[in-house]
Amino acid sequence: MRWLVTLLSAHLSADDGIILSAAVSALMAFIAIWNVLVVRDPMASRIKALSERRNTLRIASQARRNRATSDLRTSSLSFMRRMVMKLNLMRGDHIEQISLRLARAGMRSRDAVVVYLFAKAILPFALGGAGLLFFSLSMHSTLSSGMRLMVLGLGFIGGFLGADLFVKNIASKRGKEMVKALPDALDLMVICAEAGLSLDASMTRVGNEIGQTSPVLAEEFSLTAIELGFLPSRQAALNNLTNRTNIAKLRAMVNALLQTERYGTPLANALRVLAAEFRDERMLKAEEKAARLPAIMTVPMIVFILPALFIVLGGPAAIQVMAAFK
Repeated sequence: MRWLVTLLSAHLSADDGIILSAAVSALMAFIAIWNVLVVRDPMASRIKALSERRNTLRIASQARRNRATSDLRTSSLSFMRRMVMKLNLMRGDHIEQISLRLARAGMRSRDAVVVYLFAKAILPFALGGAGLLFFSLSMHSTLSSGMRLMVLGLGFIGGFLGADLFVKNIASKRGKEMVKALPDALDLMVICAEAGLSLDASMTRVGNEIGQTSPVLAEEFSLTAIELGFLPSRQAALNNLTNRTNIAKLRAMVNALLQTERYGTPLANALRVLAAEFRDERMLKAEEKAARLPAIMTVPMIVFILPALFIVLGGPAAIQVMAAFK
C-alpha cells in the first residue's frame, strides 16, 4: 500500500489529488443519495421465489396427473386389446376397411381399430343389460312384456349400430368442413404456385395458413405434403388423399393435379379454374337454401305465429261479445 502512495505522490500534484478526492467524494455522495431515494420492495424477491416454486409444483403435479392418465389409458387399452384378441376380432379382410373408415373420421392411431371393435362387441350387451336392469328395478313399470322385449331389442340394435353411426357422423362432419374450406385453400395454392413453389411446398404452406380456419383440411394437406416427400410415387401420395377423405371435390382436385403433372399444363391455371368452380357451387347451394327457406318457414308460421296473431286480434272482440251476453 505504501508503494502505491509513493507512486501516486510522484506522478500526481496537489491539485490533482484534490480533484481526485473531490470526484470520489461526489461519487460516494451520489450513491448514498440514490440508495436513500430509491424505494426497494423487500417482498419482491420473496414473491418471485414463491412464484417460481408454485410453477415448479404445478408442472410436477401436471406431470404426475398426465402419467396417471397415461397409465390408466394404457391399462384400459391393454384390456381392450386382450378382449379383442380373445374374441378373434382382428382377423379377416374387413380390418383394412375398418381402418380406412376410421381414417376418414380422423382416427388414425394404432389403437383406433381395437377401440372400435371392442365398442362394437360390448355396446349391444351393455345397452341390452342396462335396459334389462332398468326394467327389473322399476317395479311399477306399466309396460307389457312384449313392449319390454321390443325396448330390449331396440337397445341391442342401437348398441350394435352405435359405433358405426358415430364414426359415420364424424366422417360426415369432417367432409363438410373440408368442402367448405376447399375453395379458399385452392386460392392459396394458386398464389403459391404462381410464386414458384412446388406442389409439396405449396401444400405445406397452405396447411400452415389454414390451420386456424379449417384444422381438418390443414391436417390432410400437411400429411399429403409429407407423403409427397418420401413416397416413391407422387400419384400414390395424391391417391392416398382421396382414399382418406372420400370427397368428390378433393378427388377432382387430385385428378387435375395428376393431369398437370402428366401433360405439363400450368398448375396455377388448373387450380384457379377448380377454385372458381367450387366457389360457384358453394354459392349455388347457399342460394338453394335461401330459396327453400319460405317453404320451410310455412309450417312454423301456421303452428306458432298465426294462433298468437288470431288471439291478439280477436281476443278483445271475443271478450266484448261475452260481456254483452252476460
